[in-house]
Amino acid sequence: MRDVEIDSDMIRLGQFLKLADLIDTGGEAKIVIAAGDVSVNGEVDTRRGRQLHPGDVVEVFGKEARVSR
Repeated sequence: MRDVEIDSDMIRLGQFLKLADLIDTGGEAKIVIAAGDVSVNGEVDTRRGRQLHPGDVVEVFGKEARVSR
């Protein structure tokens, strides 16, 4: 698992997927999130606008990244 730093106290799920290089484009983020391929802290989340905070762990296609500050 890799830690990915953010500049604020919160980042949206779709933005974080791109920042963490877990996906390539915003369009791809929309598709994989809607398909239920993304989990946050071990639970599937289909909300692209889901707010993530430091300590949250995101997993997609077997790759994990943790939000850090």
